[in-house]
Amino acid sequence: MNRHTCNVLLSSLRMMARSKVPMARSLCAAASQPGTAKYDFKTLKLSTPSEYVVHVEFNRPERMNAFNRQLWTEIKDCFERLHDDPDCRAVVLSGGSSKHFTAGIDLFDMMSLGQELGAIEEVGRRGRLLEGTISLYQDCISALERCYKPVIVAVHSGCIGAGLNLITAADVRYCTRDAFFSLKEVDIGLAADVGALQRLPRVVGNQSWVRELAFTARRFACEEAQAHGLVSRVFDTREALLEGALKLAQEIASKSPIAVQGTKKNIVYSGDHTVQEGLDHIRQINMLNLQSEDFLNAIMASQSKETPVFAKL
Repeated sequence: MNRHTCNVLLSSLRMMARSKVPMARSLCAAASQPGTAKYDFKTLKLSTPSEYVVHVEFNRPERMNAFNRQLWTEIKDCFERLHDDPDCRAVVLSGGSSKHFTAGIDLFDMMSLGQELGAIEEVGRRGRLLEGTISLYQDCISALERCYKPVIVAVHSGCIGAGLNLITAADVRYCTRDAFFSLKEVDIGLAADVGALQRLPRVVGNQSWVRELAFTARRFACEEAQAHGLVSRVFDTREALLEGALKLAQEIASKSPIAVQGTKKNIVYSGDHTVQEGLDHIRQINMLNLQSEDFLNAIMASQSKETPVFAKL
């Protein structure tokens, strides 16, 4: 990079520093409560193991992290709030202290839903109740995908039913060598309805394999999951798994939040659109992002061999 180009970039950076937009962003960030103290959930436990990294742990070990209504809704609330949290740039989701990552749907909770349905005589009105419940649970899973912050799931031991649906909405999937998976819904008399049938084929790119799993509910191990691209790395122990997931999250968190979040937005968008539509979408994003202070900071840091520091977003 020549001297003239450097001078132009420095001049642009000074102009941006004098603008009011970064000041407004800083004021908004200052008003928020720092760290994870602002989160208070019963079925989830949040911590900040390093700057800008949030570790979300399932916290129902007595039920092997089975999904009850509270866990469903707290997942949605958690990831919607992390989406807007300037202190979060990457998320690790793990099974906490439970024997398994998750045992899937809590059947006791399903019995409670059955009692609600039993109190309604008319089939159309029962259907309306179920429509609202299914829609809510679908939104809970989709909250991971809609969250602009990259989500890394760390799976140990069993990842059953709702758990498999959930991890397909994450960005990166790691697991332990003892991990096993099952799309269990047909074994309890229903079709998977919260995302696996839609996302799993896109994740692994193998319709035959996905249909085999969906029709049989058979269990498969980490080796098969990795061979088909469901998980990208396998670790020998839970400790190594968590260390690897947190290390990746720390690396992501060190990057420009504008660049990382713009990247996730376009990857998610492009999954449902043509190549040209994806190109149009990223062009609209970068016509703004190329003017950001993050772009200039990264270029200047690269030239000076320094580590760039990016403001909260």
